[in-house]
Amino acid sequence: MQVQLHRTTWKPLTATFLAVGVPPESRNRLLRRVTQLFAGLLLYGISDSLLVLGGLGLDPWDVFQQGLARHTAIPIGTWSILVGIAVLFLWIPLRQRPGIGTVANAILVGATMDVVLSMTPTPHALWVRAILMAAGVGLNGIATGAYIGAGLGPGPRDGLMVGLAARGYSLRLVRTCIEVTVLIAGWILGGNVGIGSARWPTH
Repeated sequence: MQVQLHRTTWKPLTATFLAVGVPPESRNRLLRRVTQLFAGLLLYGISDSLLVLGGLGLDPWDVFQQGLARHTAIPIGTWSILVGIAVLFLWIPLRQRPGIGTVANAILVGATMDVVLSMTPTPHALWVRAILMAAGVGLNGIATGAYIGAGLGPGPRDGLMVGLAARGYSLRLVRTCIEVTVLIAGWILGGNVGIGSARWPTH
């Protein structure tokens, strides 16, 4: 005996689970947070790209990643992904737990940079580069507030600093030591250090 099901009775398994287990207001709130997270990370990747195009200095981690890119055939955005993944392994002894935002951060920022930089010619006029740097700085602040405000997990580099600080070290001291180290290493490798390399939020 065959049982015929009306089309309206068919629901995706995930939708059924959410309908039973998660209140509508919680689903809507989670959707807003995930949207905010991805929008923030996308904007962060664009802001980093503007700084690279401006050529007037990058944040410490990007100086390091640009230095690595200049010695390999791997672009800076891909190095951002690889370094982010490597930093995540340092979370293991610190017993830090990544969130969805942590994994998305490690991948999306670098991927966005590679796409933007591959499609955009490098400007030469100083005034254009200065505008790009200023736009990158402003957009970076908005992007950082968006993805951190989503509350879905810190970026790999932020999580490393928080994990070390949780061991009893000063967060300011930990951050300064790490960023100075990667800045010097990046500068030695040929990364761009300049006015844009002032104190930055890490991702």
